[in-house]
Amino acid sequence: MKSLSAVATLLASLSLTTAPVFAAEPARPEMTSPAIPDAADTPWPGGTIQLDIDAGDTTRAAYKVTETIPLAPGTRNLTLLFPQWLPGNHGPRGPLAELVDLRFTVDGKPVTWRRDPVEVHAFHVDLPAGARQLVARFVHTSPLQPSEGRVTMTPDMLNLQWEKMSLYPAGHYVGRIRIRPSVTLPRGWTPGTSLDGQTNSANRWSWAETDYEELVDSPIFAGAYFRKFDLGHDVAMETVADTPELLELAPDNLGKLRELVDQALVLFGKAPFDHYDFLVALSSRIGGIGLEHLESSENQLEPRNFVDWKALDWDRNVLAHELVHSWNGKYRRPAGLWTPDYRTPMRDDLLWVYEGQTQFWGLVLAARSGVQQKDTVLDAIARAAAALAASPGRGWRSVEDTTFDPVFAARKPKPYASLARGEDYYWEGAMVWLEADQVIRQGTGGRKGLDDFAKAFFSYRDGTGPTLSYTFDDVVATLNGVYPFDWAAFLKERIYQPGRAAPYAGIEKAGYRVVFKDEPNSYDKALFDKYGSLDLTHSLGMTVSKEGEVSGVIWDGPAFNAGIVTGAKIVAVDGTVWSADAMTRAIRNAKGRKEPLQFVVQRGEKVMTVPVDYHGGMRWPWLESATPGKAGGLDRLLSPRRD
Repeated sequence: MKSLSAVATLLASLSLTTAPVFAAEPARPEMTSPAIPDAADTPWPGGTIQLDIDAGDTTRAAYKVTETIPLAPGTRNLTLLFPQWLPGNHGPRGPLAELVDLRFTVDGKPVTWRRDPVEVHAFHVDLPAGARQLVARFVHTSPLQPSEGRVTMTPDMLNLQWEKMSLYPAGHYVGRIRIRPSVTLPRGWTPGTSLDGQTNSANRWSWAETDYEELVDSPIFAGAYFRKFDLGHDVAMETVADTPELLELAPDNLGKLRELVDQALVLFGKAPFDHYDFLVALSSRIGGIGLEHLESSENQLEPRNFVDWKALDWDRNVLAHELVHSWNGKYRRPAGLWTPDYRTPMRDDLLWVYEGQTQFWGLVLAARSGVQQKDTVLDAIARAAAALAASPGRGWRSVEDTTFDPVFAARKPKPYASLARGEDYYWEGAMVWLEADQVIRQGTGGRKGLDDFAKAFFSYRDGTGPTLSYTFDDVVATLNGVYPFDWAAFLKERIYQPGRAAPYAGIEKAGYRVVFKDEPNSYDKALFDKYGSLDLTHSLGMTVSKEGEVSGVIWDGPAFNAGIVTGAKIVAVDGTVWSADAMTRAIRNAKGRKEPLQFVVQRGEKVMTVPVDYHGGMRWPWLESATPGKAGGLDRLLSPRRD
């Protein structure tokens, strides 16, 4: 037998002779990139950029871009940026992955480029001596189906957003970069946009030179079926549709849209725009959108919204909401949301003013104008307020903290949305502003309200330019100018503190209360009729698709406590195969009995019987007047105004 030392020696020699031999790894080249210059308030010295987009390939939904950038003498290095922090998106949303086949030439000869290894939206281009003109050619590939992103081009229409198909030179305020745009559309198509100086030759449409900031703020809707409606006050509605008959709009309903503009001007006073264009797509094929701009808005509505006006009443609030944004969000803007370019991160912490008060005024103006029926607005408020009250996430997360959700959550679905909270600054912000309105009205004996704040704060002031920023202190000071009160404490308590009671104070001060009935209100019913999703938030604590798939579960609700989660499928309830009617009957039949509901639930390959101990019946939220037959504060708030 060999000694242990001999064995160790043998093993050591074997390891030396059998160890793999690796070639030395070649040294990697040093990855150095030029520093990206911060934006300065200086013009692009090369002159006016020409941006040409061929949007004629509706079969493949490909936008072909040619961007010609003149260069100042002696320019040797250039960094071009793809817009990342987009106004109105409240987060870095630039769809960089859809920019493909990027190539550069200088004075007709190809040049190399490289992406910045850290800021991947930046492209560094080396320029030869004496370079005079840089041309960028690339393709923007619009999603062809919703799973790829928002569809912006169909065989019959498109929604062209300039920031998705252009680059801009780093180091300058975007408002100091001059650019001249043109688009080639399919033959016979007509564009709608707020851009000035429109001309066309055959199917190529051009607009006057502008600056890059205004261009990004001036999108296009275009289509084969197009109609323009005059709403007065240099406001128009430029509409595209899937089919021509969808563009019919009854005179009475056109009058309501005109009244929306009238009521907005009465409310806010002087407009920050010379002219304004609602850009509207009546389509189920193009991706949904509601996005604000200073002189226009992008709005997708249900295809039959105009021709089935009453039935689709629930679908029109976006028009009022985005019009309000011209004053609140585009002209008056939180200081942290104005940035000199689209590389600089934005600060969202005042979105409860930007979006919350816009949500409030969008509801008010829709009711005042008749664009939505008053009952629809009341039912929408009931639905939102009750949903907020049922959200356990309010126990740990403040409204102010939800303003950062667009940055880190990027509007993706969440496993337990009720506990996580989402962008509640919209609706809870609106509830806070409703309460503020009622505080002012009660404190002044009805002589003043939040209308007075709106005119004082948002009305355009000559000489201020397209944007006038504000801070929390500015909001408080203007409120105190309307009605002296401890507004700083009022807002900080409601916006910055978690764990608050249900946000019903404004509703109750305004003469209404949230009650629950065993039938859905008009707004909830319309959503069910449209989407087939059964909202059982206030009973079982879940929502279920028309196929029986659980799409949402309230944390610590009856369904959650029984072990039902999103993605599970309800196969049967109380011995009956799943249907919305079967579920509704079972919940009603269980009211007052002791035995739990019996669900057959499929989750993946597993099928199980799940008892759910709930006996409260069907519950949907409504607003009910505290003084039936007598107008309350909310009734007066939603009534039309006159100069």
